[in-house]
Amino acid sequence: MNRVILIGNLTKDPELSQTNNGLSVCKFTVAVSRSYGKQDTDFFTVIAWRAQADNCARFLKKGSKVAISGSIQNRSYDGNDGNKRYVTEIVADEVQFLTTKGAAEEDGAPAIGDLKPADDTLPF
Repeated sequence: MNRVILIGNLTKDPELSQTNNGLSVCKFTVAVSRSYGKQDTDFFTVIAWRAQADNCARFLKKGSKVAISGSIQNRSYDGNDGNKRYVTEIVADEVQFLTTKGAAEEDGAPAIGDLKPADDTLPF
């Protein structure tokens, strides 16, 4: 079973791009605080696809609070220097916007319940 659930805040504005086939893909980083021991923070790269990617790019911004449900994906590529690079990412099945109504009005971010998750499948 490969399942992960995260709740955290975006560290910067999301980046939207298109694949060669025209599929929308949105990449963003979520900071998640650990709830045990000393207060450490982990940073996770999240990838959303299609309509969900479009919604994330349109409505999320730095500081937005989100809940992510998805799976962990590892991949590798050759860097410009010829060395192999390894990347671990969270592929989002569902992204819920958790910014409160008051904070959304102040910051222009979406409020809880303003949007529904996209109902589409992953491209792979």
